[in-house]
Amino acid sequence: MFKTVYPAFFFPSLLCGGLMAVSLAQTGRPSTAADFSSSARRAVDLAKTGHCKDALPLLKKSAAHIADKDLKRDVGFAGVRCAMVADQPDAAIDFLRSLNHEFPRDPDVLYLSVHTYSDLSTRASAELANAGPNSYQAQELNAEALEVQGKWDEAAAVYRQILKQNPGLSGIHYRLGRVLVSKPEFGPAAAEEAKQEFEQELQIDPANAGAEYVLGEMAKQKQQWDEAIQHFSRAAKLDAGFGDAFVGWGGCLVSLKKFSDAIPPLETAVKLESQNPSAHYMLAIAYARTGRKEDGDREFAIQKHLTQKGAAGEAPESQQNPN
Repeated sequence: MFKTVYPAFFFPSLLCGGLMAVSLAQTGRPSTAADFSSSARRAVDLAKTGHCKDALPLLKKSAAHIADKDLKRDVGFAGVRCAMVADQPDAAIDFLRSLNHEFPRDPDVLYLSVHTYSDLSTRASAELANAGPNSYQAQELNAEALEVQGKWDEAAAVYRQILKQNPGLSGIHYRLGRVLVSKPEFGPAAAEEAKQEFEQELQIDPANAGAEYVLGEMAKQKQQWDEAIQHFSRAAKLDAGFGDAFVGWGGCLVSLKKFSDAIPPLETAVKLESQNPSAHYMLAIAYARTGRKEDGDREFAIQKHLTQKGAAGEAPESQQNPN
């Protein structure tokens, strides 16, 4: 059973008693910027001394009316911490959104975001374990945790148990297939078993773009280009934002030397994945082989630049302009 524990450094002074909370209700609702700032500072002080019950309403009221950046930051931090203490996750998320909007890429804000969302996840997991310990949702969460730990066989066993109890449940065959292809000892037998899982997933959920995509990758590895194209194109049509599916689709067409046909999916691919050098490289080839030299040179230049930066993984095997 999960138990939420807050380290002392995360919620300072929560364990301290001492001063009685100062009620600010007597001061009335602030009406000017100075009033809001004064109220906010009092609320931050209350939060620092562990009086979140009194601080939180004032923090909520003043948060949107503060101009001073430092004070706005202090209010946001105090608001997140007090909202979590008060078990008000929606309020905590609202404060976090404001902090990330006002202070993008701030390491302290990002650190707070990581801790807060992690704690919310832990709380939700605990609630699921309490509400339905034997539910397939709880079992699935357990399997996902095993995947993260690299315990592929244990995760696969849990997914199989879920399917035994819920044979028509969508998503589980896909997850089981994904586990099989993730195993270090992945070989022909595991590949065939995984393929069957993905195909069964599509029988249950024909709209599973992920299953189509992985089947495309498996066919591409065997140079079964036509089959791969069918799967990649279906994945792309099921999910218009699935950049890798468009890359796979166009790449297979290039391999078949169907350069004109390859251009539309690859143009979509570079729009969706502008930092993917492989997509630019294959589009450059397609352009060059269809007489669009200027467009091809542009894409080759982009691919070369991205490869040199190392911005998106390994470079394509061939770096030479075929012209």
